Amino acid sequence: MPKGLTLRALVPNAITAAALCAGLTGIRFAITGDFRMAVAAVIIAGVLDGLDGRIARLLKAQSHFGAELDSLADNVSFGVAPALVLFMWSMKDVPRFGWFAALAFAVCMALRLARYNARIDLSDEPRKLEGFLTGVPAPVGAGLAFLPMYLSFVTDRPEFSDPRLVGVWLVAIAILAISSVPTLSWAKLRPRRSLRLGMIGVAGLLVAALLTEPWMALIAICAIYLALIPVGVIAYARVRRRRAARRTPTASG
Repeated sequence: MPKGLTLRALVPNAITAAALCAGLTGIRFAITGDFRMAVAAVIIAGVLDGLDGRIARLLKAQSHFGAELDSLADNVSFGVAPALVLFMWSMKDVPRFGWFAALAFAVCMALRLARYNARIDLSDEPRKLEGFLTGVPAPVGAGLAFLPMYLSFVTDRPEFSDPRLVGVWLVAIAILAISSVPTLSWAKLRPRRSLRLGMIGVAGLLVAALLTEPWMALIAICAIYLALIPVGVIAYARVRRRRAARRTPTASG
């Protein structure tokens, strides 16, 4: 008879389930009108999502069950939850356009995750080989989608909660998620030794900023990530040129 899951294998799956619960709780907070807690719950889901895979690799507890559960949890936490939170926060005032934008985001996130699952076993995928990602990852997309909310929380300006602005922004992030734009992954970020201590210090300050001024810190993170998108495009273009140069036979004299 097949053996059940070991405790070691249950740990990362329990973290994934916790991430799913956090995403669903974000929807609950949005229903009650507590939008700051709704955003915080989805961000917590993103932190947990970043931990489960790493812990699974550390414990050597990867499984197809875990991969499927992770994908389903991501679809809820980073596709459905942000779409509903933003719809209830701003876009319900223009229900036809707002619901279309929310649907577009949720569907595009599902398509992105399906594409990722289809390619997960392809070790020769060109961008993966070079340490790049294709499009914006689902947790990052959810964080970027909330940018108008961060700005509204900090400034209290009504322009940032304008449903037309929020809807257009949501659709733009949805398109980035399913695009073939090469984006930088953690594996690609390799700072020089002279910068590593400084990077550790910056990481510590970032955690402190998230605890003391979370919305300002999240705005800064979004701005940095958006600024790095063209950097990733340029870097991958260089990789493609080098690859093409290697494939081109040199002319003999």
